[in-house]
Formats: sequence, structure tokens, C-alpha cells
Amino acid sequence: MTVWLSDYDVARMTSRVPHPYHEGDAEAFVAAGTSNRFVIERKRDGLFLGMTGLHVDEDCEFGYWLGKPFWGQGYATEAAARLAEYGFVALGLDSLHAGWFYDNPASGHVLAKLGARHNGSQMRECRARGMQILCHDMLLTRADFLRKQAA
Repeated sequence: MTVWLSDYDVARMTSRVPHPYHEGDAEAFVAAGTSNRFVIERKRDGLFLGMTGLHVDEDCEFGYWLGKPFWGQGYATEAAARLAEYGFVALGLDSLHAGWFYDNPASGHVLAKLGARHNGSQMRECRARGMQILCHDMLLTRADFLRKQAA
């Protein structure tokens, strides 16, 4: 976790991850023990690729990150789809939100593939960059997700 998140290119695409990212940051994150966080691992060998999570207490926002070597290989789409399914089926949620920074269109594509629609844009704090960045909010409803999965 520390190796992947200490890469500025990874951290700067998240809102909550600081940069530099140290072992103590990872230990504090794990110790917090928040529910609805999941490891993304490669099936064939169990390699840790990144994480995904759902903040039910914060307007049902979900997010994901991957180590840079795993970008562009479909892992984010698969992980985000599984997390959305978990939110809609296991938790019974009606909608989810996710955001993507303007300079990370790949994340916007992942969300669109799930059936998410643009729901406004606003400036959002990015801890790694130490500034506010334009963030596009995406809304994913249960109906849109199920329709997209059936297609």
C-alpha cells in the first residue's frame, strides 16, 4: 500500500491521500478499521493492486485507486463495478456518488462504463497537491447500474 500510494501520480488523483505517503499513514489507515473498504488484488497470484471503498455516512460516496503499474488494464472498472453491486445489493442503497479530477479522464470513463452520469462540478481539496482541484461529481443510480450491467 505504501509503495503504490507514495507515487505522486497515484496520490494526486485521490482527494484524501497525502503526499508524501509514509508507512505510518498506511498503519493509521488500517488501524482505523472503517467498514466497506476492500483490497483489489489480482486473481492469478493475489498481488495487491489497490483499494476501493464506500463511505456510506458521507452521502454514499465511493472511490478506488490502483498502483500505477496496473492502470489501463480494466482492474478499476471491475473493482468499481463490484463495489457498486455491493452497495446496491448488500447494502440496499439507491444511489452512489463518485468524483474524478478534471485531469484524470480515465476515472471518468470507468464511472461512465458503470452507468454513472455527470452530476455537477466543483472545486475539491486534494491533499497530495495541497490545493483545490476541479472535480466532476458522478451519480450512479441502482437502475442505471443494473441497466448497464444487463447490456
